[in-house]
Amino acid sequence: MSAVSHTVTAAAPMDAAPHARGSGLKLNRKYLPLTATVALFLAMAVTGSVMYSGFLSAQVFLNLLIDNAFLVIVAVGMTFVILSGGIDLSVGSVVALTTMVLASLVEHHGWSPIAAIPLVLLMGTVFGAVMGFLIERFRLQPFIVTLAGMFLARGLCYLISIDSISITHEGYSEMAQWRLPMGESMSLSLGALMAMAVLLIAIFMAHCTPFGRAVYAIGGSEHSAVLMGLPVRRTLIGVYTLSGLCSALAGVVFTFYMLSGYGLHATGMELDAIAAVVIGGTLLTGGVGYLAGTLFGVLTLGIIQTLIAFDGSLSSWWTRIVVGVLLFIFCLLQRVLTHRSAQRT
Repeated sequence: MSAVSHTVTAAAPMDAAPHARGSGLKLNRKYLPLTATVALFLAMAVTGSVMYSGFLSAQVFLNLLIDNAFLVIVAVGMTFVILSGGIDLSVGSVVALTTMVLASLVEHHGWSPIAAIPLVLLMGTVFGAVMGFLIERFRLQPFIVTLAGMFLARGLCYLISIDSISITHEGYSEMAQWRLPMGESMSLSLGALMAMAVLLIAIFMAHCTPFGRAVYAIGGSEHSAVLMGLPVRRTLIGVYTLSGLCSALAGVVFTFYMLSGYGLHATGMELDAIAAVVIGGTLLTGGVGYLAGTLFGVLTLGIIQTLIAFDGSLSSWWTRIVVGVLLFIFCLLQRVLTHRSAQRT
């Protein structure tokens, strides 16, 4: 199989359907990590409902989205970056910088949130675009460029203030506390609604736009994508620009959650985002992935924390231990699947 035809196959993994082999139907192997993630999430939900009373209530599951809305948004941007074959280590620091700039503008300089929020979104977008330009123009390793971006953004936080800045603006507090009723004793926060909107837009971009198809093609083989005439340079810059925008938007949602800006906010969030993307079925080598899987990856991390909270006797560090084990398992699963695909081609 030629390099070009291999890339076309990898460029549209989400459009593939279960296909017939022999006399029966078999699930395409590329869907196995996603299937495993959904099955794992459902198994944890059933386990929690059996072990703890009240675990199966609808609000408990809505809280998974409310408490992890900012991580969903960050992970969406990270998914596009990893699909293209890259990595972005700066996302957590950009979230922290966004909270600091936003809190400082609103509290110390008297800005309206309506004016401050678009400014920090533009800041995050430009930050991501600059990193994307450096990676594409000078062929630098994404790991190194985004690591530098991580240090830069985190350091800029402390130029603003070394202390936490509380947000006491009345209108901002109202936005943070606003809830959309979802029936009797159920509700969703503004941040959760924003996260779902971002996810739906991202799925549309991945499925139905030339940008999304180019991202998958570049992740499959950048050289083949060039031969196919795809806008590789523009797309590579675009994925980091999108990641910067998502990080800034996640920072805004994070301020709804914390009502403060602080340089230590979102420490390690980049690792949580990568973990959610990998557990959600996206290959770290690029070219194959699922935005819906990323959502289930985040929810899986959230339900692990919820199970530990309901237990009450386990340290919160068990969350990290379980996530580490899951990452090992899913990385091995990805390795097996890619090895078998290589053998078939």
